[in-house]
Amino acid sequence: MRQQSKKQIKMRGVVLGGPLPLICLPLVAATRAELIDQAAGLVALQPDLVEWRVDGFGEVEDVAACLSALGELRRTIGEIPLIFTCRSDQEGGMRTVSQAKRLEVIVAAIESGAIDLVDIELCNGRGFIDVVKQHSQANYVALILSYHNFKETPDETFIYNKLLAAWQAGADIPKLAVMPKDYDDVLVLLRATNRARNSAIDGPLVTMSMGELGAISRLAGGLFGSDITFAIGRAASAPGQIPIAQLRTGMAILFGDR
Repeated sequence: MRQQSKKQIKMRGVVLGGPLPLICLPLVAATRAELIDQAAGLVALQPDLVEWRVDGFGEVEDVAACLSALGELRRTIGEIPLIFTCRSDQEGGMRTVSQAKRLEVIVAAIESGAIDLVDIELCNGRGFIDVVKQHSQANYVALILSYHNFKETPDETFIYNKLLAAWQAGADIPKLAVMPKDYDDVLVLLRATNRARNSAIDGPLVTMSMGELGAISRLAGGLFGSDITFAIGRAASAPGQIPIAQLRTGMAILFGDR
């Protein structure tokens, strides 16, 4: 039986941290036309969540353009919950955007009423996080605080402490992604996930081991406590993502038909 979160988050009829891990499809598009075309295609795949990686958008530094595209995106995806992510280039972002501009774009998206979750990195620091948290709480947007390591998998205690630090910093959902060098590294990530799920972190959490070696964590991570897995719709946003149809087939064996 899957380990559920003690506290669950409900968004547009979807339960995060409940009986089933959720499948999220990323949108990575340079132009508005490409974004909406991709979104229309993803809707047909019926994901539980959609994530817009706005750091891949060519007009990311134009707040008005981002909000206009976001409004059309919301209309296109209907009631599918939406994660808004303007990833820092320090942790895999596709463009270098100043902290001030990133904060402006993120706050505007939160206040638009079009998003349900926002993902920012723990490395942004206390001041940045507190501003985003203030706006997210006021607008009923769940805050994901994330950590990414594209080079290696730290030890179990480091991973656990990083998830706990995100929780203590005000995350509604701590998130962590690391790169394995062997299968033992994948087991380290899963052990740390299990430890976090059975510790002081009462809410949903998200973990993944990236790359080909880590693919099993995207399929089975929900057994250990991870509440979202990221799949491929049209394009991947991180190494090791699995096409959604294949992911659903495997997850049906572990969790039952969705």
